[in-house]
Amino acid sequence: MSGDSRRGRGTASLMLASVLGLWPPLASAHLVTTGLGPLYDGISHFFLSLDDVLPVVALAVLGGLNGAEGGRRVLLVLPFAWLGGGLAGYWAAGPGLAEPVAAGSAILLGALAAADLRVPPAGLAALALLLGVLHGWMNGTGIAAVNGEGLAVLGIAASTFVAMALVTGAVVALRAPWMRVAARVAGSWIAAVGLLLLGWYLRR
Repeated sequence: MSGDSRRGRGTASLMLASVLGLWPPLASAHLVTTGLGPLYDGISHFFLSLDDVLPVVALAVLGGLNGAEGGRRVLLVLPFAWLGGGLAGYWAAGPGLAEPVAAGSAILLGALAAADLRVPPAGLAALALLLGVLHGWMNGTGIAAVNGEGLAVLGIAASTFVAMALVTGAVVALRAPWMRVAARVAGSWIAAVGLLLLGWYLRR
């Protein structure tokens, strides 16, 4: 293994370990109440939910590794798909999706990012659409189940846009080979955490 590759793996591992180590221990599937209103409740919910953050970061890494056009596609499609799916789930107040679906999306997208798979822009847009609709539906039904306000869905969708923009922009800007390796290692770690979440859900 080359020195650049080892350095990339070490950097990515350190970053992910730091994030997970600082992550709040209570990341509930229910809506977080901040006292600042439903919009901020939705924003807080997103950033405190590994189920939502992990696949979004993985998709952002995948889109960024596929260049500026790929990054733009996921950035433009995901938030609107999330908002549409969330509002549909909220208004329908139907059954939510099983929790393993969230872990499965992290596993799939993390693995695709780790493989540095060349995905055409239309394919990236389709992945963003599917992710947004599925997770948006889960958020919407969850908010309806606790009698939350629909405006929280907008806060969650806005948070996906911010997270996607930050991560995708950072990955697109990577030029050194070892930096791209680090991004791919981050994708592999996301897939690994997704597997842990899946095992936790199935065990429960």
